[in-house]
Amino acid sequence: MVLTVGIIGFGRMGEFYLEDMLASGRWNVKYICDTSSTARKYAAAACPSATIVEDEDIIFNDPEVQVVALVALADSRKNQIDKAIASGKHIISEKPIGMTPEDEWDSVDKVESKGVAAVVNLYLRNSWYARAVKEYIQSGEIGELAIVRICHMTPGLAPGEGHEAEGPSFHDCGMHYVDIARYLAGSEFKTMHSQAVRMWDYKDPWWLQCHGTFENGVVYDITQGFVYGQLSKDQTHNCYFDIIGTKGTIHMTHNFRIAKVELRGVTKTEVREERYGGKNIRILCDAVAASLLDGVEAEAMPSFRDAAIASEFAWRCLDDSRKNDLPSIGDNDTLVQIRARRAAMEDGYGLIHKRRTKL
Repeated sequence: MVLTVGIIGFGRMGEFYLEDMLASGRWNVKYICDTSSTARKYAAAACPSATIVEDEDIIFNDPEVQVVALVALADSRKNQIDKAIASGKHIISEKPIGMTPEDEWDSVDKVESKGVAAVVNLYLRNSWYARAVKEYIQSGEIGELAIVRICHMTPGLAPGEGHEAEGPSFHDCGMHYVDIARYLAGSEFKTMHSQAVRMWDYKDPWWLQCHGTFENGVVYDITQGFVYGQLSKDQTHNCYFDIIGTKGTIHMTHNFRIAKVELRGVTKTEVREERYGGKNIRILCDAVAASLLDGVEAEAMPSFRDAAIASEFAWRCLDDSRKNDLPSIGDNDTLVQIRARRAAMEDGYGLIHKRRTKL
C-alpha cells in the first residue's frame, strides 16, 4: 500500500522530500507544485511521473491526494494549511507553520479539532543521536538531569539570501534547537533571558544565546548563529549537545557527516558514532506512512503543537534580546563580501541556491 501525495514547493527542501519519498516505496508522488517556472522545470526533470502544476488548488481539489507536503516558504503556509484541512488532506509541513504565533496556534486548534494527521519536520527529534541522548537520560546513568546546553554555530545562511519569510536565524534555524532542548528536558520553558548581536550592522540579530529554566527545574542555554567564520579561508562549525546530570554527562558533536554521542555514566562509558543523517526526512515520511497505512504510532512525528511552542519561544527570545543591550558589530561591506562568497560557492553550509537535480 502507498499514500498519494502532492508536494507544494520545489526548492532545496522540496528536492529532499521528493528524493526520500521516492526511495521509501510508500509514496506515490502525484503532483509537484511551484509558482516558479524554473522550479517546475527542475521538478519535471526530477520526477517525470508526477504532474507538475503552478496552481496548488489542483492538488487540494483532487480527492485521490491523501497527503500534502508543504515545503514552500512560510508566508504561504497558513493559507495552505487551511486548504488542506478544508479538503481533508493529512499534512506534512516544514517549520514554521505560520508567519505569526497567532496564525500558528489557530492552525494547531484546527488540526486538533478536525482529526487530520499533521506533523512538522522538527528534524532533530528524528535523529539517531537525539534519541540516543534521550535514552541515556531516561536510563538514569547520569543521575538527575540538571543542565541542557545546545549549540549550533556555522557559517550558514547569511542575511538577505532570500529566506526572510522564515524570520531571523534564531527563528528560522534556532527553533529546532529550542525544540530539542524542550524534548530532552521533558518539560516546558519557565524562565528566559536572551543576549544577541547584530552582526555586520544587519537590522536583525544573527547570533543569539538564551538561558533560563524549565518548569521541572532543569537549567538550559541555547546558542545559535550563522556567524562562525563566514570569511574564513577554511570554514568550520561548532555544534554540540552538552547534557549534565547530578552523576554523569552526555556529549554529542557532529561534523555533518558523522555524529558522535559520548556517555560518561555511573556504570559505563560508551561512545557511539554513526552517520549524521541530515534532515531525517525519510524517517519522518516513513513514520507518517506507518501511522496512516499500518496504524503504527511513532515518536518520530513532531506535532503542530510542538512546532507552535518552539516558534513562539524563538520569537520571544528575539523580542527579549531587543530589550537588552543589542550591539552592532561589523559593517555592511563585510556582509556584501559574505553574500558574494556564498553565491559563488559550490560546496558550503546551507546553500539554498544549490540544486540536487540536473536539467
